[in-house]
Amino acid sequence: MTPLRDTAVAARLRRFTPAETWVHRSVTWLLGICVLTGGCLYFPPLAEIVGRRRTVVTLHEYSGIAVPVPVLLGLLSRAFRRDLGRLGRFFPHDWRWLGTALRRRRREPSLAGKFNAGQKLYAAFATGALLIMAGTGVLMWFPRLAPLVWRTGSTFVHDWLALAFVAVIAGHVWFASIDPEARRGLRTGYVPRWWAREEHPLWRPEAPQDPPAEGP
Repeated sequence: MTPLRDTAVAARLRRFTPAETWVHRSVTWLLGICVLTGGCLYFPPLAEIVGRRRTVVTLHEYSGIAVPVPVLLGLLSRAFRRDLGRLGRFFPHDWRWLGTALRRRRREPSLAGKFNAGQKLYAAFATGALLIMAGTGVLMWFPRLAPLVWRTGSTFVHDWLALAFVAVIAGHVWFASIDPEARRGLRTGYVPRWWAREEHPLWRPEAPQDPPAEGP
């Protein structure tokens, strides 16, 4: 390696393994299909433009039921399981991060570990919402599984929770759009060390890992 390339490599830090980036990308695609087909089913103007309602319904059903599959496969990865543990636990600094966000309407990077409190809340909401929507979706998909009152309630919960979930996803996408280094980290698995120090200073990687060499 040349000194310049050595410097570039040393300036980067592994944030996600290939398995983790694959899980995120797969879930993103499946959720995108689910949201787009759901929009076509519930908004008449979109339904008229797209047509082929039976095909749209099939895509919506199978993409929705397939969303948990990448996550379940990701459990084979030790790094993925470790990050799930991080996302599932709130520490004192996370509560302070959340308090600052509520009082001052801004994020406080100095109180963030590998994931900040906002990302942990998003993960918790997304997990719960997906489980509820999968359950209510199955009752709508197979109407003979439950009495009419259950199916009516399932439709109500599914539709309104879907709208709330779309709003939360929009916020998630917005925050990602204003942080190019975070997006690059999800795409390549690596982030600059300066970004990690500034945005997630409480994060302590388990062990130093060398990123791949830069291309010619």
